[in-house]
Amino acid sequence: MYLTITTTHKPATDLGYLLHKRPGKLHEVELTFGRAFVFYPEASDERCTAALLTEVDPVGLVRKTGGPPGEGGLLDQYVNDRPYVSSSFTSVALARAFNTAMGGRSKDRQPLADAQIPLRVEIAVLPCRGGEALLRGLFEPLGYTVEAIRHALDANFPEWGESRYWKVALTAEKRLAELLEHLYVLLPVLDDDKHYWVGKDEIDKLLVRGGGWLAGHPERDEITRRYLKHQKYLMREALARLADEGDDPDEVAELQAAQEGAIEERISLNQQRLGSVLAALRQLGAKRVLDLGCGEGRLLSLLLAETSFSKIVGMDVSPRVLEKAAERLRLDTMPARKRERIELLQGSLMYRDARLSEFDAAAVVEVVEHLDAPRLAAFERVLFEHARPGAVVMTTPNREYNVKFETLPAGKFRHQDHRFEWTRAEFQQWANRVAVAHGYAVTFLPIGPDDADSGAPTQMAIFRRGN
Repeated sequence: MYLTITTTHKPATDLGYLLHKRPGKLHEVELTFGRAFVFYPEASDERCTAALLTEVDPVGLVRKTGGPPGEGGLLDQYVNDRPYVSSSFTSVALARAFNTAMGGRSKDRQPLADAQIPLRVEIAVLPCRGGEALLRGLFEPLGYTVEAIRHALDANFPEWGESRYWKVALTAEKRLAELLEHLYVLLPVLDDDKHYWVGKDEIDKLLVRGGGWLAGHPERDEITRRYLKHQKYLMREALARLADEGDDPDEVAELQAAQEGAIEERISLNQQRLGSVLAALRQLGAKRVLDLGCGEGRLLSLLLAETSFSKIVGMDVSPRVLEKAAERLRLDTMPARKRERIELLQGSLMYRDARLSEFDAAAVVEVVEHLDAPRLAAFERVLFEHARPGAVVMTTPNREYNVKFETLPAGKFRHQDHRFEWTRAEFQQWANRVAVAHGYAVTFLPIGPDDADSGAPTQMAIFRRGN
């Protein structure tokens, strides 16, 4: 098994500090199933590559309890692909060889360990039960550019068909610890097998390595299922713990949204907000529209009522909320022609998603204020850099207006899950920066009663992409 990690961060040889492996030395790690070697095929200030070579002892494996499974009897125990492909063996080798780096710690270069740097991973042979679509579905939402070349089963006998093995390169700007965690979890998921018995302790490993990104991944359930070897009781427990083992996050969100609605109800702000967004989308002439963070589908129902919107996609991170949206819209009894116009997607705004490309406009209604600073930055890149719709219609509360709500205590946000609420100047400063950085022009409109001192309760920005 052969895997390399390359950076062009300068000086690139700092990769040795991050991995805790000196470039000028061959490092050997003993494993229960063989050995792993870490060495550097290239090491200069401009470019540095660390290689992990893992040797699996198939004979030793068979002599231990629980050798690799197969259907070919005794011969299959000794002759199989395990020594040559990146799988759960590689995950174990990564964890053993780069344990400190995977934890995000560096004695000599901690600021660098905390920083996102250009990284490229190349994997010589990667088994993928699910094909290229699954491979991209796992890594692209995490922000990777994926290059995949399928290995021929045998170039001399094309009639034998294609293999399930790929040569893969993943490129991104990431913290090294993030990249190692992604590989640790997803390599055995792609292989859809593990070389050891899986019990409840495997849930702990999954949550430690995936806790920061798995909950919002579009393929969360499939990742959990495969990582836990399709054991349903383990999968149910893992998904419950991803929801923090406490209050149901969907129920909490519903309660908080109801509290926010009660505060704004006197001025029918939600209806005014949705009407303003709908009017903006009409004026833009949009036909293919995204509703990001669509919730229970209130805006979607308005969009569906107008035949000028030919393709409508609603996306939300919560499967339960999407079920409620489907019920509200009556998708199961909707006429076929109307049903063809709408699609509901489960996904996170934190991760690059190819399904969000090639839309005329995206609506982002009361979403950004729920994101902390790192997630807001990720959202910005996902929407404005990667998805790049022709226009974006965004609304967010105006903090200056909060003094007008008699039931809202001073200094409190309208929603308990809000990470911030911008003033008009703060929102305009952020939106203008984003527009300049990503090639959009932006205009601002008030929504709701416009007070001379406090402004309107909701502020709306309309981004239009330049040619």
